[in-house]
Amino acid sequence: MFPFLFVFLTSLMSKNCAVSCPCERSDLCHQIRDERNFEVFVFDVGGKTWKSYNWSMVTTVATFGKYDPELMCHAHSKGARVVLKGDVHLTDIVDQYNRTRWITEKVNLAKIQFMDGINIDIEQAVEKGSPEYFALTDLVKETTETFHREIPGSQVSFDVAWSPKCIDKRCYDYVSIADSCDLLFVMSYDEQSQILGDCIAMANAPVNQTLNAYQQYLNLKIAPKKLVMGVPWYGYDYPCLNLTQDDICSIAKVPFRGAPCSDAAGKQRSYSWIMKQVNDSLTGRLWDSEQLAPYFNYEDPNGQIHQVWYDDAESVCQKTDFIKSKGLRGVGMWNGNILNYSDDPVAKQQTTIMWNALFGCDLA
Repeated sequence: MFPFLFVFLTSLMSKNCAVSCPCERSDLCHQIRDERNFEVFVFDVGGKTWKSYNWSMVTTVATFGKYDPELMCHAHSKGARVVLKGDVHLTDIVDQYNRTRWITEKVNLAKIQFMDGINIDIEQAVEKGSPEYFALTDLVKETTETFHREIPGSQVSFDVAWSPKCIDKRCYDYVSIADSCDLLFVMSYDEQSQILGDCIAMANAPVNQTLNAYQQYLNLKIAPKKLVMGVPWYGYDYPCLNLTQDDICSIAKVPFRGAPCSDAAGKQRSYSWIMKQVNDSLTGRLWDSEQLAPYFNYEDPNGQIHQVWYDDAESVCQKTDFIKSKGLRGVGMWNGNILNYSDDPVAKQQTTIMWNALFGCDLA
């Protein structure tokens, strides 16, 4: 794929081939350059649910599904950016030539698809001081410089773990990367990917743990306006090996990157699934006052007890209130598609509340 696509895109751009605009109006193929004071960064994984997004809020859509020109046209009509997904094996870009080739391929693809930048999502383990460590830092810097030069006003973002403390062995040069790109999208979820204590079900993104991690980023002297808070619109469904009277759910030991247990013992569940399941659960919605997160227990058809931890408007807005207090760049979610966008009145209300929670508890 790599060499063929690179040659094809380079040839297409170098010959100044006219790529026809797929939009009804040609001006909708112009890249978005205007900056908004508050960023609402949406990951879209495909399909047509984007038609039901709250477009009065959305500023950037990162397309992690198949390219959809209709989405690009609609987003541009609302003044919102649409950016590519950028992913590559780090061993492939240690070499300067391969790194430049990858960047050129992405810039040319963005031009052909009338896109407004790139979201670099590499989530690979990296040892500090390794060749990959320096290559990743160089990749972000060179990608940003090239996109800004070739597509003026374009946005380059980089996805980081919920904490800068080598989470999942991702020991990146966070300060240099933040200096190089336009923003860091902090993935404040999957915070139980490495469970070092008791192997029990816990919140996907406990409020205090999440907010303390932002302070860690700020303590590195990373500017608040470089940080976008990512919140989960999904939770984890854990089969309980044992459930105590205090609602402690023991989970299977599934190691991950040095930790004996992880959230891989559970299954990710969308918010829309959770809202249906909680009504048929054994307990209904419960609230954990320490983790500041909702959960519930249910029994599956085989008699297995499950514990589901998730985020709803109450837990999300406690995090997004922090954005205003610290002057962060904005908010986003993984992912925009997994609310219930049907015409069911209850579902519509739940979806509206979740979108509003992105702006804090006053609107939730």
